Order: sequence, then structure tokens, then C-alpha cells
Amino acid sequence: MTTMPVLRPAVPHFSSGPCAKRPGWSLQALTDAVLGRSHRSKIGKAKLKRAIDLTREVLNVPADYRIGIVPASDTGAVEMTLWSMLGARPVTMLAWESFGEGWVSDVQKELKLKDVTILKAPYGELPDLAKVDPASDVVFTWNGTTSGVRVPNADWIAADRKGLTICDATSAAFAQPLEFAKLDVVTFSWQKALGGEAAHGMLILSPRAVERLESYTPAWPIPKIFRLTKGGKINEDIFEGGTINTPSMLCVEDYLDTLSWAKSAGGLSGLMARADANARVIADWVARTPWIAFLANDPALRSNTSVCLKVVDPAVLKLPPDVQAKFVKGIAAVLEKEGVAYDIDAYRDAPSGLRIWCGSTVERADLEALTPWLDWAYAQAKDALPKAA
Repeated sequence: MTTMPVLRPAVPHFSSGPCAKRPGWSLQALTDAVLGRSHRSKIGKAKLKRAIDLTREVLNVPADYRIGIVPASDTGAVEMTLWSMLGARPVTMLAWESFGEGWVSDVQKELKLKDVTILKAPYGELPDLAKVDPASDVVFTWNGTTSGVRVPNADWIAADRKGLTICDATSAAFAQPLEFAKLDVVTFSWQKALGGEAAHGMLILSPRAVERLESYTPAWPIPKIFRLTKGGKINEDIFEGGTINTPSMLCVEDYLDTLSWAKSAGGLSGLMARADANARVIADWVARTPWIAFLANDPALRSNTSVCLKVVDPAVLKLPPDVQAKFVKGIAAVLEKEGVAYDIDAYRDAPSGLRIWCGSTVERADLEALTPWLDWAYAQAKDALPKAA
């Protein structure tokens, strides 16, 4: 039996959302929060505008792109985009994991659009990006949070496209290079790559996206929390620190604190380097460990944030699927019980496996300390299997 490791991760938070807080974080970082005041007050709106300005600075968002804080996390940002912009021209939907599948369902079953092309791929792969029609609007996730598969770049997006590119970048922003010149709508949440608090979304619009909002009126009603225009023009207040509904100023302060840390960590290049180094720890472990493999076979497509893994031990693969799933869940459960790793089981809709967050707020030393525990937990689960297996 494998001996239990001695060294434990100092921070066992490897969840893929909400993600680990930035290194050194404490509640003391939030003491300057604007509490008990209106978010529309001068000081409240200034905090919100500061969050927008720092987002632009850290992510290198072009000056002519608008950035707004919107309700309901990344989901809210994507939904308001779909409801407000789609229907003007044909739509191409890309799906290779659960969140992309969710956007397909919204477009087909809720908006009931007819001229829709759906390009799908199984977990661990990408659809054929060469089949994307540049005359259509395109909806896709940059990084599949539940599959660990990301687009390698934006080369497949035509510079002279007629349609809009709508990119759910929630587990890619602050960890991967987003090519804004090829992206018309970019969405993400605070709770992913920067380990912020939940329920607030970010919406980034190109001039082309603004033109769509001001020239096209959908055939369906737009709920209040989705309305980005006023009197046929873009509601500029949203992109200057005004919000459609009431934000948590405590969460805003937390986001501001983490953006300041991001600058001190080297800005976007520093954050990406940290995530890449973290992902390499797992890659090196996988390379020397015969019972585990990446869900994504192609190294060029593997995420450096939501790293998804599958058990490939032939003895385990001989088990019935439900027993395999229970086996893998047992690995995650014993690590949580030991206080070594929290929430590393695969997403509920994804194939059975492990999912380890390697974003920049995770320390590489904690991942290095984790890998022996993964081997130990696997050995425990293997020893518990019936001997006939």
C-alpha cells in the first residue's frame, strides 16, 4: 500500500469555480468596501468605474471596446447577449462541453431561431473550426471549463467577417491570450480565473457589437436586466460604472483587490505564466503516471486552467460505467476528507474523471504537493476494489 504523503498543500482549493482566492488574501483586504451606501452614489459609482478601468488595463482591452458590469455572473452576460443580438443573421453554435451545449439549447429551444448551424464535438475534442461561416454570428466558449479543451487561437475567425463573434471566455480571461480584434462580445465572471466572488458578470463589446445593438431590434421582449440600449442607442451608463441592478459593493471591493494583485503579479503576461507553470506541474505528473491521462488528447487544445483528467487503468476500465464513476468520485472524496483537495471531481455532465484548477491564483507549490496525494488516493481506491476486478 502506498504510504500517505507528509507534505500537504497549504491551500487545498482546486475548485474550477468559484476558484481559489489570490495568494495572501484575507478579509482585511475588503476593509475599504463602500458598504451601506448606494452603488449610484459618487463614491459607489467611482468604485465600479475603477473596476472597469482596471479590467481594461490588466486584460489589454482596446480603448474603443466598452466594458460593463452586469447581473448573474457569466451566464447573465452571455444570456443578455444572445437575447439582445441574435436573430439578425444566421447563427453558428460551437459546442464541445456542457456550457456550450447550454447556449445551443437557449438558441434552439428558447429563442427558437431557425437558421442555426450547430457544430459539435465530444468531450476532449474541438469541432471543425474550418466549417464556421464568417457570414454568420458565431457563439462559442474559448475555454471549455468542463472538458479542459480550449481553442488554440483565433486564426479560424475571419478578419473581414460579416457576423459577430460572441465568446464565453469565463475560464480563459486572465489566463489565456484573447485576441480582441477577432472578438465582438467577450464575457466572463469574477469567480473564475481571478478567484473573485460570484454573481457578477463582465460584458465587453466591440464597436461592431454596439452597431448591432443600435441597428437591430429582436422580435421578442427583452427583460429589464438584459436591456443594453435606451431609446435605440447603447446605454453608455452601464459602461461607465452604472449597473442595471444592484451589485454587491463587497464583491466589487474583492474584485478591485484581486485586480491590484494581478498588476503586481506582472499583469496579463504574469498571470498567464503562472497558469502555464501550474498546468505544467500536472502535465509532468501525468507523463510519469500510467493510470491517468488528459481528457484532451491534443496538447495544443489543453486548458491551462480547468485541467480535466481521465482514469486509463485497464483494470478500472473493465468495471461497469457506474462503478468506474463511483471509483473516481472516491478518489476526490478521500482527498476532500483529508483536507488536501476540495471539489476536484469532474463536472456533473462531463465524463467521469478529475478536474484540477490551475489558474494563476493557485500556487505551484500546492500543486506539487497535491500530486503524491493523488497517487495515494488512487492506491486506496484500487486496493478497495474486489480482487476479481
